[in-house]
Amino acid sequence: MTPAQEIPAPEPVLREDVLSYTPTAASVRLSRRRAARLVAEWGHDHLADDVALLVSELTTNAVLHGGVRGRLFRVRLLLTATSLRIEVSDARAERLPDTRKPVDTDCFGRGLLIVANLADKWGIERRTVGKTVFAEMSLAGKTGPVFLP
Repeated sequence: MTPAQEIPAPEPVLREDVLSYTPTAASVRLSRRRAARLVAEWGHDHLADDVALLVSELTTNAVLHGGVRGRLFRVRLLLTATSLRIEVSDARAERLPDTRKPVDTDCFGRGLLIVANLADKWGIERRTVGKTVFAEMSLAGKTGPVFLP
């Protein structure tokens, strides 16, 4: 591999939080509040409302579409010097999320559109069991979804 092809080293993680939840509506509320509180404590209170909405949308999808009886879903927050990453992992790899174009009368189907508009980058990572859906907010640009193997 030539120097031009080298993959840059990942940024050091300054703060990290990981917690697993039962797949219930109450867990969506708890994870949203926890994320907003932590982000504010980490010195980025200006992002707390957007982070709360991103966590809410991603965890709602995990509960509604990624839940497996008896399995938890996990929320992970990672803060680096340049970005905040939100990861929500669940056990259903066969149900990958996708953005839709709901009609005005649809009550559902806008969650990932909200994520795509709020996050600078979002995507899906397959895991040995399940998947992780992530959203990243730059602490200084916007790219589309990224699908990683």
